[in-house]
Amino acid sequence: MKIDYQHHNIAGYLAKAFLNNPLTMVIIISILMLGFISLQVMPREEDPQIQVSGGSVIVAIPGATPREINNVVIKPLERRFREIKGVENIYGTAMENVGMINIQYFIGENREDSNLKLYDKVMQNMDTLPQGTMQPLVKPFDIDIDIPIVTVAFYPKGVHKPDPVKLYKMIRGIQQKINALDNVSKTTLKGVKHPQFNVLVDLDKLSGYHLSLGQIVQSIQMISKNSPDIDAPTKEGKLILFGVKNAIEDIDDLKNLIVAQYMGSPIYLRNIAEVEYNYDIQNFQHVLLTQREDNVSARMHTDAEGIEPEEPVLFSTPEDQITLTISKLKGTNAVAIAEESIELLGEVKEELAEHGVGFVVTRNYGERANEAVNELVFHLVITIGIISLILIPFLGWRESLVVSIAVPMILATTLFVAWLTDQTINRITLFAFLLSIGLIVDDAIIVIENIHRRLHLKETQGQDKDVLICEATDEIGPSTNIATIAIILTMVPMAFVGGMMGQFMLPIPLNVPVALAVSLFVAYVFTPYLAKKLVKMERH
Repeated sequence: MKIDYQHHNIAGYLAKAFLNNPLTMVIIISILMLGFISLQVMPREEDPQIQVSGGSVIVAIPGATPREINNVVIKPLERRFREIKGVENIYGTAMENVGMINIQYFIGENREDSNLKLYDKVMQNMDTLPQGTMQPLVKPFDIDIDIPIVTVAFYPKGVHKPDPVKLYKMIRGIQQKINALDNVSKTTLKGVKHPQFNVLVDLDKLSGYHLSLGQIVQSIQMISKNSPDIDAPTKEGKLILFGVKNAIEDIDDLKNLIVAQYMGSPIYLRNIAEVEYNYDIQNFQHVLLTQREDNVSARMHTDAEGIEPEEPVLFSTPEDQITLTISKLKGTNAVAIAEESIELLGEVKEELAEHGVGFVVTRNYGERANEAVNELVFHLVITIGIISLILIPFLGWRESLVVSIAVPMILATTLFVAWLTDQTINRITLFAFLLSIGLIVDDAIIVIENIHRRLHLKETQGQDKDVLICEATDEIGPSTNIATIAIILTMVPMAFVGGMMGQFMLPIPLNVPVALAVSLFVAYVFTPYLAKKLVKMERH
């Protein structure tokens, strides 16, 4: 039906265009579905990721003292790095043979551009470094993937516990499988005891053959270029010369190594040292694993006799624990990645148990992020319900129903726009939605209230309902536009706040203005349409 009404502003034009349009209901359903899909597929995080840029430059000069390192490396490079735009702080450290400079950029600087500028500045000043300087090492900070979302502690359990080398190899295989999952950036192992050949030198025999540790080192280096430096004594008082990690195929090859000649006879390594293939015993790290174990018998006793159950028992045991950390790519769904990783661990749980290995998830960032998002979504639903209940005694349940449908449409559209702009759904994003609810309902309430008033006036009896709805929407258009634009302008300056707080609160100025702009469109397009379907004219 054609509406014989001349609109005066955008509000009346939109109301007239969509009031009897058959596509309006299709658009309503589509918007609600897009919002639901966006809520399900958007990457979920507990907190928004903050852009932190920086890096370290490590310069080694063998034989240089800390004073020399400070004068010829640290100070000149600090002056050069100050030429880079966006640098906030520079920290230099001079040590024996090496100097390290840490560069911190302002919060919000693009990480990739900052890393490129740092590397370019180092390469530009290679000719200014003194002779004998080794190739500088540039290590950029990567906070996006350095913070793990899941940590899993593996530990031996049961009667038949695996030795540290076997435990390491089993966990290494699981690490490879998890690292192959989609959107997993990197995995690391903490507290591992690496397999290696240990050479335990008997100092008495070494002195008896008139040999030095340097000779032993030189002899083994001839067959292995991957040999660490001399380490400190063990807790048992033995001096470990070094451990050769995976460098020799067979332990007999190392035992039969000729290290020197004594009175015309060869001296083998086995004559002066105990050689074994084991783990890096110079690693002094240990862990105290604390677990909570439910007292099943106490619960059964409680069920039978009605006695209150005992508290779960806490027990601590020293274990050779290996912690696996799992990190994700920037902008990906922490919930999905955490669930996939834990699901893979569940598939190998029985196999690990057969070999005497157990594990416990000590950190699950995805679960925390999912709980935070679901809790705030629940609060959004409660807020919408409260608004609807408040409107019922003042306007009626039909008008309240119109507003109740309009608010989810506004939030659904805003959520869809956030998904298109590569935002993640987190506590701050949903807080922005909660903050905007008190603002976005104003437009729909103003429109439905004016429509309600026009339809209930005695003077409008007998007039066409469609014309009255368009007139009512058109009347409040200018004032509603100005009020909404004024609120939007109050939110825009928040986007220019610098520092960590500005980055953390950025979802608010990004989403609240969008929600307010969408609320105008919904109020002018869908509120009149729903009012026509639900609100009745008063018969005096």
